[in-house]
Amino acid sequence: MIEFCSLGSGSRGNALLVRSHGACVLLDCGFGPRELERRMALRGMHPRDLDGVLVTHEHSDHAGGVAALARRHGLTVFASAGTARAARFDGVRLEVLVGERREHIGDLEVLPVTVPHDAREPCQFVLGHRARSLGVLTDLGSVTPLVRERFGACDALLLECNHDREMLASGPYPWPLKQRVGGDWGHLSNTQAAELLAASRHAALQHVVAAHLSEQNNAPARARAALEAVLGAGDPRLRVADQESGFDWLRID
Repeated sequence: MIEFCSLGSGSRGNALLVRSHGACVLLDCGFGPRELERRMALRGMHPRDLDGVLVTHEHSDHAGGVAALARRHGLTVFASAGTARAARFDGVRLEVLVGERREHIGDLEVLPVTVPHDAREPCQFVLGHRARSLGVLTDLGSVTPLVRERFGACDALLLECNHDREMLASGPYPWPLKQRVGGDWGHLSNTQAAELLAASRHAALQHVVAAHLSEQNNAPARARAALEAVLGAGDPRLRVADQESGFDWLRID
């Protein structure tokens, strides 16, 4: 059994809780300690319930609150060496992750997967417990063969749908930023997310969550429509995570 919930998803802060029978981890923390505690309390949790904090990369919306939270509650931070250096995780208990090397936090298996993103040494994660797995895939600009292999057979997917290509092209961002966001080292579009979903074992998925939507360059209805083109209109497995409340606990049986 794996359960997971989002405390917020978007460019103003990201945090995801994942728990099994014997472990609970926070994946990224883009919120300050007090705000993180408030959001955790809404899900019936407290930082003392955590067995560690996993970090995908050093950008502030994912790592800005990690060090303060870890110091405040004596938590271990799990991150790649590049992420730890770039995020300046000084004064925290650190365990260095290596891409494609499996680790265990309690009874949760953690697989860091290297991805293309404009950060120092970014990774995304597949978290497993017994025969079930959750793929967390945000903040990458293109889908590599490794990404397709590692995330194609998960039982649930948290999948980046950062931007709609038309909205990005016509939106307010300056041209260099548009190129960065839409480039191979930026963020996945709705179309790219749908293509990855189509190439996965999507008929067997228990949950699909569209995440990390841009407030300027996307809309929940557009992200949902792109994924429903693969899953089918009104598929009850599909949810869209939002910035303010994320989404409530989902269970993988």
